Amino acid sequence: MTSSARPLLNRRLAEFGTTIFAEMSALALQTGSINLGQGFPDTDGPDEVREAAVRALRDGHGNQYPPGPGIPELRGAVAAHQRRRYGLSYDPDREVLVTAGATEAIAASLLALLEPGDEVIAFEPYYDSYAACIAMAGGTRVPVTLRPDDDGFRLNLDELRDAVTDRTRLLLINSPHNPTGTVLTREELTAIAELAVERDLLVVTDEVYEHLVFDDAEHLPLATFPGMRERTVTIGSAGKSFSFTGWKVGWVTGAPDLVAAVRSAKQFLTYVASGPFQYAVAEALRLPDSYFADFRADMLAKRDLLAGGLEQAGFKVFRPAGTYFITTDIRPLGESDGFTFCRALPERCGVVAIPNAVFYDHREQGAPFVRFAFCKRTGVLEEAASRLKTLAA
Repeated sequence: MTSSARPLLNRRLAEFGTTIFAEMSALALQTGSINLGQGFPDTDGPDEVREAAVRALRDGHGNQYPPGPGIPELRGAVAAHQRRRYGLSYDPDREVLVTAGATEAIAASLLALLEPGDEVIAFEPYYDSYAACIAMAGGTRVPVTLRPDDDGFRLNLDELRDAVTDRTRLLLINSPHNPTGTVLTREELTAIAELAVERDLLVVTDEVYEHLVFDDAEHLPLATFPGMRERTVTIGSAGKSFSFTGWKVGWVTGAPDLVAAVRSAKQFLTYVASGPFQYAVAEALRLPDSYFADFRADMLAKRDLLAGGLEQAGFKVFRPAGTYFITTDIRPLGESDGFTFCRALPERCGVVAIPNAVFYDHREQGAPFVRFAFCKRTGVLEEAASRLKTLAA
């Protein structure tokens, strides 16, 4: 027990505390509720990918420290994936870096590229690690709020331009966007690219849901736009694309100087991770296009199943164009405080969700919105929809 009056947790992290995901997952266990809060699938990904990990373990591949940048097989597979899917050519040796999931990629990128006091613009609401990583790097976060309309949540480009100052160093972009499910359009991405070039900004773009876009939406990597390849750090992840979130395999692609900078920070975080799983993910990235099409179709059906159940329960539902999350408005149910609603929901009907306000600097902006994950088995979603219907009564 320390006798010092000084707080143990440094001031950069003091505002964060325990994540809402830990709280709500614990509540799900305590009440036996269906957990539609945290975004992880309840089934494994492809059998052949799992077996590739088993084979790597048995053959002694990756049981000791893998190379710091990642095994050559995975770096080559990432480069081939980017070239095949998007026409982006990256040198596997100088322009690809393997990380312990996308979260480490984000942390290493911000620690490497920011100086204390640099401003980082991010779209609010945002994945909760963004704010913590910006704080750890000594940066100042500047939120630009995605605002709801009848179709979903949209970016106001004028607000984005107005947010850029002489202290702005970096744009932190997430598309497909968690938690709203927004997928930035070609017009929006063109405007973002032009702004970054005009103001000489770096961009870190989180594209972990790249293979989960629905309806008429299209995922367009920002690095494909004019002037962006040399200033963009692109982040991908095996967890979201192959449903092996526990393996924690992510990656960074970018110009050599950017990747070298991120690697300099990353080597003092985990240094290396997920050795045998890197071999399996290298095989996963070489799966045929039919795998990604089937994966997307399965998630689309689950999106529509849960969205329909939420609508019948009385929520206003914003059907996402991407990711595996649905944002809802609880005001039609006579509610206005997402925290109070989510903490009571397990006892009311045996379902756990996440209040979107935790993803906002301006908590009042997110107060009436609640997020549900639909990356679960069909039977689980059907049972959740049935339970939620009791709210309509």
